[in-house]
Amino acid sequence: MTKNVNAVVWAEIPVSNLAKGRAFYEAILQVEMLTEQMGPMETAVFPYDSDVAVSGHIYEGPTAGDGRGPAVSLMVKDDLPAAMARVTKAGGQVISEAIKIPAGEFFYVIDPDGNRISLFAQA
Repeated sequence: MTKNVNAVVWAEIPVSNLAKGRAFYEAILQVEMLTEQMGPMETAVFPYDSDVAVSGHIYEGPTAGDGRGPAVSLMVKDDLPAAMARVTKAGGQVISEAIKIPAGEFFYVIDPDGNRISLFAQA
């Protein structure tokens, strides 16, 4: 039996247009995403440190559209007020105040395609 490091191993966020979705996520996270062909799909991959780290990608596909469904949490490098401002500027919608938890704090966002995500900053 192999040892599981993380319960979540990968996240996929559908977008209606890969280039526009990539621009949104790169702007709010202040990162560069890597374009990669995964099977039949062209994707834009969120950066990660190693082959065993949890990460994910965006891809063109059916979107939530209404803010329901699972929320993928993405790490930001700076404070949450700055991240909230970037979300609005990039065309997304902030839908909650910052929520403190022992590991840090986060807030919920609706991306331009209606997907609900959260942005997280470590304590």
